[in-house]
Amino acid sequence: MALIVQKYGGTSVGNVDRIKNVAQRVAKFKMLGHQVVVVLSAMSGETNKLIELAKSIQKIPDPREMDVLVSTGEQVTISLLSMALKDLGLKAKSYTGSQVRILTDDSFTKARIVSIDEARIRADLDSGHVVVVAGFQGVDEQGNITTLGRGGSDTTGVALAAALKADECQIYTDVDGVYTTDPRIVPEARRLKSITFEEMLEMASLGSKVLQIRSVEFAGKYKVKLRVLSSFEEGGDGTLITFEDDEIMEQAIISGIAFNRDEAKITVTGVPDKPGIAYQILGPVADANIDVDMIIQNVGADGTTDFTFTVHRNEFTKALDILKSAQSQIGAREVSGDDKIAKVSVVGVGMRSHVGIARSMFKALAEDGINIQMISTSEIKISVVIDEKYLELAVRVLHKAFNLDQEPA
Repeated sequence: MALIVQKYGGTSVGNVDRIKNVAQRVAKFKMLGHQVVVVLSAMSGETNKLIELAKSIQKIPDPREMDVLVSTGEQVTISLLSMALKDLGLKAKSYTGSQVRILTDDSFTKARIVSIDEARIRADLDSGHVVVVAGFQGVDEQGNITTLGRGGSDTTGVALAAALKADECQIYTDVDGVYTTDPRIVPEARRLKSITFEEMLEMASLGSKVLQIRSVEFAGKYKVKLRVLSSFEEGGDGTLITFEDDEIMEQAIISGIAFNRDEAKITVTGVPDKPGIAYQILGPVADANIDVDMIIQNVGADGTTDFTFTVHRNEFTKALDILKSAQSQIGAREVSGDDKIAKVSVVGVGMRSHVGIARSMFKALAEDGINIQMISTSEIKISVVIDEKYLELAVRVLHKAFNLDQEPA
């Protein structure tokens, strides 16, 4: 008998028939003797509807009241699933985040989990119940309802699995696992049997939408085994996200190609090459709460330097305006930008023990006439910035160059 936490996303509970399908799936695990905790998102599109309602009342909705509003979406699905399970003859109980007491800080709309009181859930499991918990939400010390940010139900599932010391946390979604890259771009993309937490964290941070990055961080920290599965297909083992030293790890040098279209770059040219110039450029950007990703600084022969960095495309205009306003103060010759770029990355723990990965990557891109504008590396990834129009070509070229359509030997 195992203790399993299952999380189902919005598309998995998008209507009554799908909720009944989830109930049937949960029932099969229960009939095998497992203890099951189910974490649910709101019905697909429901949270967006609630947000639009709020904005029709208040242009910038009050964060506390917004959390009270959007948390109701999950209450609908947990109650309906509990009814569906009872209709199948199972014992089931539904709980909101505050009823479980998923304690968070008081950062409304983006709260972080502090602790979980799992006593009530354990008692229900021991008495034979399936426990159904609302994802995405908790409660602060003052009793205010809080939410964890978009995609927060994944984090709820992982956090509950950690608190309960579950044997596995299963994330059910509309795909049947983690792929070497997006199959819509590369039809030959292959589902991975397993991937390390480090690799999944890189993939999530680089644009892969399969799992919310905070949930992967949480799982890695508390050593929770994660499995990504399809809620629409029966059978299949999905993708297990686990630890590098596990015997089941696939021995591939590169595990996947990640990409992100939401990139923009800003270049500040001809600034004095002196201590503190990087702070003078990035300080005002950070003060505006704008995240900076890749950074390149080149020293010129005339005592000046050029400084280039990337930001999310939604923050591009804001960051550009800030630096143009500060241009004379910084002493820059010019401030320019480009919001038609994309980032492509190769990811794999095998990079630690294999040389020549960068060479192979750059050679493959060069042979197809794809110019590299920026480069960033870590122990297990190499990222390049390219012209957005070459993004899909670059993904296909790199997928082929590293033989990702073939099972590892």
